[in-house]
Amino acid sequence: MRDDTRPLAVFDLDGTLADSGHRQHFLEGSRRDWDRFFSAAPHDPPLEEGVGLLLTSAEECEIVYLTGRPERCRRDTLAWLQRHGLPKGSVHMRRDADRRPARRTKLEILERLGRDREVRVLVDDDELVCDAAEQAGFTVVRARWAVAPPSLKDAQEREGRT
Repeated sequence: MRDDTRPLAVFDLDGTLADSGHRQHFLEGSRRDWDRFFSAAPHDPPLEEGVGLLLTSAEECEIVYLTGRPERCRRDTLAWLQRHGLPKGSVHMRRDADRRPARRTKLEILERLGRDREVRVLVDDDELVCDAAEQAGFTVVRARWAVAPPSLKDAQEREGRT
């Protein structure tokens, strides 16, 4: 039976739980290859620091995954979570054609989640997402254990891709 009274712990994937560094080269240069970038995601190794925090959070909280990955990546994303033994939880993804900045799409979902439940924490590596969430009153842990290259930061903000 599901306990709807537990607070939520909301975790990003890329750069927080999944090490996407091996696929960053697809975003470099003027012609970014988004299909290959996302198709390589199943090969991401887990990030120990993020996974450890997730498992600790799962002792008291219901886990929610909040990613900028497009909906078309759902099957691969769910398989990755299962393969690495991560707790079950709802997975919120960007609509395939949604190109708004991650700070907008993720904050919108956080606010929706927070209407019905306590959001204890958001864990994310995107500084602009973290800033927006803090400004909206959410508690944030900034996932600084993986270094995001400028190409990814640009993609998150200007292109609304991840």
